[in-house]
Amino acid sequence: MSDLINYVSCGLLWLGLLTKAPDLARRWRDPFLLTLSTVLALSSLCFLFGAPDTVGFVNDVSGVPNLAAPLTYGTITAYGAASLALVMRWRGGPGTNRAIRRWTLGYTAVLAGIAALFVLGDASVERRTDFDTYYATTPYIGEMIVLYLAAHLTAALVTAYRSLSWARRLRGPLRAGLVTMGVGTVAGCGYSAAKLVAVGARWDGHDWSALGTTFASACAGLSAALTVVGTVIPLFAPFLAERVCCWRTYARLGPLERALTGLLTREALRVPRPRWPSATRWLTWRQSSIYNGLHYLGRYLDEGLYRQTYADRLRAGGDPHEAQAAAWAAAIAAATRAPQERRAEAAVPLADRPDLPALLRISDALADGTGDRALAVA
Repeated sequence: MSDLINYVSCGLLWLGLLTKAPDLARRWRDPFLLTLSTVLALSSLCFLFGAPDTVGFVNDVSGVPNLAAPLTYGTITAYGAASLALVMRWRGGPGTNRAIRRWTLGYTAVLAGIAALFVLGDASVERRTDFDTYYATTPYIGEMIVLYLAAHLTAALVTAYRSLSWARRLRGPLRAGLVTMGVGTVAGCGYSAAKLVAVGARWDGHDWSALGTTFASACAGLSAALTVVGTVIPLFAPFLAERVCCWRTYARLGPLERALTGLLTREALRVPRPRWPSATRWLTWRQSSIYNGLHYLGRYLDEGLYRQTYADRLRAGGDPHEAQAAAWAAAIAAATRAPQERRAEAAVPLADRPDLPALLRISDALADGTGDRALAVA
């Protein structure tokens, strides 16, 4: 089951990376976009290399027992450094590039140290799940394990501190993203801390390998998931907010479209509905159909009724925008019921056709019956 979870998580992360590929191709020099893509790629590799089946495959293909261990450790270390760099890029400010270069050089040295210590050590017995505790007392290999865990814990602590401290000063999607990412890196601290405790117990002659496998793996999965979600919240929140706004606008225009349904059907004025349920396309479809109906009704919209309703609502203490919406609602309700052979004596000028905010107010007025009440009074 752990293999399946790892591979599904890896696939989802690569899918997220593919969605950013067009932006990356257009803005391949954008430092923030490059760092974000690096975080997504390294996070997916952490899941891929962490699967026991992948560990066995790498070891078998390479012919080197436990070669998957330094690859996994290097990927986890690089992922921690990339997450820290992402938060620093996110915040920006003077000295950001210089600070990121220092961290990059430091963690490059850590990666080189992991590779060198693995070459110097002797890890001839393959261990797919408990490599840390099994080789904790082996010369060079034990130092390699401590090196990568200490580097990962340092990056996670700094990332969590920077994310959560900065989030206190912000609001909205960026704050939500930073809090989520901060919580994720705190879970990442649990991964390296649990591993270090298990290694320390092995030095003391105790076998706490379950702490370094089951608990640490759970922390790693939770950390990667929350960190990635935290990075994409500020990126996708505006997109989602726009789509929600479009759907809400589409729904609010429903009463106005339904008032024109008979006319739109009879005169074949309705625009073909888009097949794909896209918020922007469906909103454009409904708005275009409404404008077609209003354009056709232009000859039947009674300007006298419009002005009388508008004046009555103003005298009653109504807001000018609400009065205008009620006037339009009354004129539209009357025009849809008028004999089609008779034009209005004074049509509402075409230049006065309502824009989208006005359409929404008119639709609201029709929804609560304002137009019918105004027409009855008139």
